[in-house]
Amino acid sequence: MAEPLAFELVSPEALVLSGEASEVVVPGTEGYFTVMANHAPLMSTLKPGVVEVKMASGEEKQIFVRGGFADVSPSGFTLLAEQSVMLEELDMKDLDQQIQNASEDVGDADTDEKKAKAQAMLSQLEECRDAINQARG
Repeated sequence: MAEPLAFELVSPEALVLSGEASEVVVPGTEGYFTVMANHAPLMSTLKPGVVEVKMASGEEKQIFVRGGFADVSPSGFTLLAEQSVMLEELDMKDLDQQIQNASEDVGDADTDEKKAKAQAMLSQLEECRDAINQARG
């Protein structure tokens, strides 16, 4: 059995998950990476995606995150997520509505700056939907 790693996932609303993990797969901006015990210290930004956590108990968790930071240190691994939701609790209808609203914002933008900002939000939301669909199979 793999050596456990102290793990915490924190969002502005709450401490989402805390415990001993054997492995955590994270959506970094440069690509997915896996953290296990004794990992070299690392800091990374997160892209929208699904964090897969294998707890030391054998339980597996999938958490959707949207933005944030990953911090691996000798004392453990902390994810600071801008937004996080347990995958099974995620409401796809709400996400689809956010995508529709962002698409309308792109069409309604009256300056290049507003259009670029709206397009960036739309792209991020679509990336979120793709990551969730991929995780759900």
